[in-house]
Amino acid sequence: MTDHTFTVNLPSAGAEVPVLRVAGDLDYHTAPRLREALEALPLASGGGAVLDVTDLNYCDSTGITVLIAGYRRAQAAQSRIVLAGLNPDLTRVFEITGLDQVFVFHPTAEEAVRSLRGE
Repeated sequence: MTDHTFTVNLPSAGAEVPVLRVAGDLDYHTAPRLREALEALPLASGGGAVLDVTDLNYCDSTGITVLIAGYRRAQAAQSRIVLAGLNPDLTRVFEITGLDQVFVFHPTAEEAVRSLRGE
């Protein structure tokens, strides 16, 4: 059982590569907040955004569903969402569900931003 502590820090306005930072437990109770943030995320054709999950402790199937919806939204906009900072437990969840074949992972948000910039 999780304690439903969850925060979403939105990217600064006008960021070349938006970085959305999430922390805490992503579950049935907190997933709507991430859904709203992902729907508000500016996605430009040919661009991308970073979802920094360095401080994400837990993600259930509802959270995974929200992440997949965000990925699909990015694809529809001809953009990308990449994940940064997955801990070993979350990496294992993504491997088991096959999402490691869908999402691109980076060790840090800074590396993810550089990758999206083509550096």
